[in-house]
Amino acid sequence: MSFTVDKQTLDDLNMAGRYNGTSIFSLFNHTHTRGGEQLLESMFRQPLSDAEAINTRSSIFQYFQAGNIAFPIGKELCEAVEQYRSAVGGSSVAGSALILGRKKLLRMIGADKEYDMIHAGMLSMIEFLHALHDFFTQLDTGENKHPYLAAIREVKQVLHSAGLQKVLAGRGATELPFLKVIQYDHLLRYKHQQELDRVMQLLYETDVCITVARIARERKFTYAWANPFVEGANRIEMINVAHPQLAGAVANSVHTDYDRNLIFLTGANMAGKSTFMKSFGIALYLAHMGFPVAAERMTFSVQDGLFTSINVPDNLNMGYSHFYAEVLRVKQVAEAVSSSQNLVIIFDELFKGTNVKDAYDATVAVTEAFGENRNCTFIVSTHIVEAGEVLRERCSNMQFVYFPTIMDKQVPRYTYQLQEGISADRHGMMIITNEGIVDIISGKALA
Repeated sequence: MSFTVDKQTLDDLNMAGRYNGTSIFSLFNHTHTRGGEQLLESMFRQPLSDAEAINTRSSIFQYFQAGNIAFPIGKELCEAVEQYRSAVGGSSVAGSALILGRKKLLRMIGADKEYDMIHAGMLSMIEFLHALHDFFTQLDTGENKHPYLAAIREVKQVLHSAGLQKVLAGRGATELPFLKVIQYDHLLRYKHQQELDRVMQLLYETDVCITVARIARERKFTYAWANPFVEGANRIEMINVAHPQLAGAVANSVHTDYDRNLIFLTGANMAGKSTFMKSFGIALYLAHMGFPVAAERMTFSVQDGLFTSINVPDNLNMGYSHFYAEVLRVKQVAEAVSSSQNLVIIFDELFKGTNVKDAYDATVAVTEAFGENRNCTFIVSTHIVEAGEVLRERCSNMQFVYFPTIMDKQVPRYTYQLQEGISADRHGMMIITNEGIVDIISGKALA
């Protein structure tokens, strides 16, 4: 079973987006190869759902981080090799000779420069293979418990094949005889094409590992430990988790388990509720990828999926108001929760698109119903603190936390630190008054 997530959740958490400089993907998107970038995108699309696979991937990242290992090949050389390998090669030595002979003849009469490009690409390929050989030989320290040992030795085995050893013998040459070009081209682009495809894939994996490890080291991220999901023992613990894209973000700790699986969150606007929920969701998502998280420590039971409802848009094309879009989102999540999966659900401001009375009734009813499912984990935020008082009496499995507002004379100040309890803040009108909105409307500000 794969980890379930939908577009709404990815958008809420700002996970994807190659060209979005604030996305979580862009935080890690500093690979050296195009293949590495594509693999990174694939990892972001497909979080893992097996504890052993998650911990194994994390251990590989940690190996590269501990060794402070640098990527061995420059971007220009990688691009030259990828361009050379993408060209059509002959399926036999005779076929290579025919193709290259024609290109060389055309070059001699000034009608084609492709032979020169192939020759230059081949020299780049020789340099590239030597760099790979030296790098992976250096990584093979002889340790039998090396987390990346299988990949390292697979690359070395390919490079030590008799055919590629012939190619490697051309190291240092600046001009290859025509017969050598034919022989090498056949070996590189036909006979050993599949093995080299595999080597390139392992290089892209190495590129991602080195990149992720460097980001973790620079940002002081840590690696979560995944535990298999056990009925009745669903736990998520994050110590000092913060938003990875916010410089100087205030960290908070959170713990959920089978007996306290629903967090009821209150606090004023701008106090930090949405940022906290996004931080929680992002850390959980990255942890299921085996990636480092912006937390001091994290352990978790592997979940089946994650659903959020933070920025639910209306849909004018389908005639959906904001409130009806909220209702449909809650229905969608309810159906997922009722499917016997262990999910994490994050709702920011339930039913804010309707009147206060309806929002109160709906928040109490939906939150209470969700809380009955102990295999799932819920975070629900609201401004309707009265709902919290009712739920506190009815439900024993809820945690009540809030972000406080401290008034400095008439100016609100936010600590962004979670506290236990339900918020009693009523500072909205004071902020409106401080901004002089009513005076502006009435014209007093102009007098």
